[in-house]
Parts: sequence; C-alpha cells; structure tokens
Amino acid sequence: MRKGGLSLWVGGGLVALALAVAIFAPLIALTDPVMGANLMNAEIPPGLEFPFGTDAQGRDIYSRICYGARISLTVGIVSQILNSLIGVTLGLTAGYWGGLWDDLVSGLTNLMLAIPSLIFALAIMAILGPGLVSLLIALGLTSWSYSCRIARAQVLSLKSQGYIQAARILGYGDLRIMFTQVLPNILGPLIVIATLGMGGAILAEAALSFLGLGIRPPFPSWGSMLSEARDQINTAPWLSVFPGLAIFLTVLGLNLLGDGLRDILDPQSTTRRT
Repeated sequence: MRKGGLSLWVGGGLVALALAVAIFAPLIALTDPVMGANLMNAEIPPGLEFPFGTDAQGRDIYSRICYGARISLTVGIVSQILNSLIGVTLGLTAGYWGGLWDDLVSGLTNLMLAIPSLIFALAIMAILGPGLVSLLIALGLTSWSYSCRIARAQVLSLKSQGYIQAARILGYGDLRIMFTQVLPNILGPLIVIATLGMGGAILAEAALSFLGLGIRPPFPSWGSMLSEARDQINTAPWLSVFPGLAIFLTVLGLNLLGDGLRDILDPQSTTRRT
C-alpha cells in the first residue's frame, strides 16, 4: 500500500463515522439529550438499556455524545473556514504584493504565533461570554497564522513561474492572477493544514467548554460533558471515559486523514520519507 494510504483510510473512516453520527443523531439517539432527564435513572452504569450509562440527571450518555458530535464537528469545520479565509487571504496577498504589506502581515503573523492560541481564545471568550457563536469567533480568530504562513511561502515560490508571467502579459489583474492562477496551485498544503486544524479546534472547544467558557449546559458538548463529570470520576468513571474517547477518536481520525492527504497532495513528502 502506498505511503499514507493506511493513514488516509483509517483516518477517513473515523471522520466518516463521526460525520455519520452527527448527521443521523436524531435517528440513532435513544432519548432527547436535553429533555431526557430522569432522576430515577441517575448514574446507571453502562448496560443493555443505556449502552454508555447515564449522568447525575439521568440523561443517556450515548444520546448526548451523538448530539455532541454535531457541536464538535460544527466548531471544527466553521472555525477552520474562518481561519482559512483570513489566513489564506493575508498570506496570498502578502506573498504576491510583497513590500510594506508583506512586512505588516509577516509581523502580525509572528505576533500571533508568539501568543498561545488557547490563551488568546480564553481572552476573547472572557469578553464575548460563553456560547457557540462566541466560541466560533474566538477559534476563528486565533489560528489563522499557520495557513497564512504556508500560503505566503507557497506564493513566493510560484509567483516567478512562467505561467504567472504569461498571465501578466495577457493583461490579467493582480487579484485575477492570485485567485485563478496561484491559489489553485497551493490548495494541497492548505487543505492539509485545515484538516489538521479541525482536530486542534475540537480540542480547543473541549478545553474551553471544560473551563465553562464554551457551550452552555444543558446542551451536549463533549467538553462540557467532561466538565460535568470531573466530580464523579471516581464514582462514575463512564461519565468521563466515553466523551473523552469520542474526542480522542475524532481528533485521531482528523490527524491521520491530514497525514494521508499530505502524502497524496504533496508527492515530495513521500520522496523525502523513502
């Protein structure tokens, strides 16, 4: 099997499973994740009736994990779209135009890289308050520097190519050249960065929700479920095991998928490994 093939298939399978759970959550969940509370069923261990057990309010953990997949994947996808829009636009224009604009973008990128993204997200969430929209804004504004740096480096290596010079001779404007001639040729590394970034965004959402700055209870989020379970980790370990396992498998799948895509979209990476 080609290098990266196993990573691609395993990672793609895990990501496909997470997407299927998120999409079909209303069909496969056993109870309502919010309104299905029943104190008579509080903290029941995993069994036939409740495969993943129940929490202190008697809510089915399996159903809450199914619906929590929607929140985690939404955060991962939307935050990476925002990151890519900001980072790719800045990196593309900075690498192509150069000059003072390149210096400004490079300085801002270095500043963003110097600040831990989670700390920056914590500061934004403290200002905006908890909630899904605030979470998407915070994560969308904190990790664009990676895609910006990659886009800029790729543009610098391509803008002197013959087909770019030919486009200029034909009278193409800068924006047309950037978005029709340059951008399609640098999408490979950017797709890999976005895929890997989704896993980081899911971990960041879990961390922020664990700290009480993410998704507000009682709405299901894997991070908030871990936060609610920390006081019962000794008496009811299943409350933290299954949400943690969901985060682990999803992030692992995204990282393996990104690694496989890197080997396919960048043939030189395969050559370097052999």
